[in-house]
Amino acid sequence: MKTAYELAMERLAKTAPAAKFTKAQKKQLTELDAQYAAKIAAREIALRDEAGKFAAAGETEKAEALQQQLVVERRSIQAELDEKKEQVRRAAGAK
Repeated sequence: MKTAYELAMERLAKTAPAAKFTKAQKKQLTELDAQYAAKIAAREIALRDEAGKFAAAGETEKAEALQQQLVVERRSIQAELDEKKEQVRRAAGAK
């Protein structure tokens, strides 16, 4: 007897089959992940270092502002990554 999960997955596969990616597309998605992980890491290092300097100097407001800037930039970079990955996925679905 199949579980409810298995039945749901079968129905989902019928209505929206999973996209099949080529090796090139998988590589492209992996490269995008690596590229954007590096972008995020670079911004984190730069902003945390700068925020640390302000915090050490007693300028907590500036340090907090930089922490908020880091959050905003992370979201922005992640949204950009998601958009580019979606373009690759759509290209896979179009074929």
